[in-house]
Amino acid sequence: MGIERGSQLRTGSPMLTVSGLTLSRGERVLFRDLSLTLAAGEAVALTGANGAGKTSLLRAVAGFLRPDAGTIAFGDLEPAEARRRHLHWLGHLDGLKSARRAREELAFQAAWLGADAAGIDAAVDLLALNSLLDLEVRQLSAGQRRRLAFARLIATPRPIWLLDEPFAPLDARWREALGLLMQAHVDKGGAILAAVHDPLPVTARAFDIGVGR
Repeated sequence: MGIERGSQLRTGSPMLTVSGLTLSRGERVLFRDLSLTLAAGEAVALTGANGAGKTSLLRAVAGFLRPDAGTIAFGDLEPAEARRRHLHWLGHLDGLKSARRAREELAFQAAWLGADAAGIDAAVDLLALNSLLDLEVRQLSAGQRRRLAFARLIATPRPIWLLDEPFAPLDARWREALGLLMQAHVDKGGAILAAVHDPLPVTARAFDIGVGR
């Protein structure tokens, strides 16, 4: 039970391997003996009914939940190192401080993740955030907040993206735009594991968490 240990991610090896995972919420078992792999250049869409455990699986991979049984490995990387330097988490909630101006919040999150000025500028341009930067986060619409949260993924390149309902508050235009950014990430050798209700606008392999395939 727990996390497999190692030293580095190897080209051609799975970036993420989940083996025999069992996870419970209280006394209810969400899933049992679940296994999946996520390779470089691949997107996997987690599907299944509400309450099946899609978000819980993402949170376990991110290190926020401890599984009852099974292992989670990041190639040959130490788990703490992988989560600190190789993984982005974008949950259903955006994780933004509502009292900060958008500019301050982006700068804070980018600094925490180690982004440089060029990365921040690129994210602002790609996500059309310039006109929003002087507004407080609380003044932004749900879709604008989602774009601001997504900016940290663009500003600080990391190979593994864990996304929980990434398009929920977005209109069709921005679903398409972020889908293109996600596809570009995969095409460059990145990997995406996303919990979804609707199909991802990205070339992706579906994994039904209810049946384990």
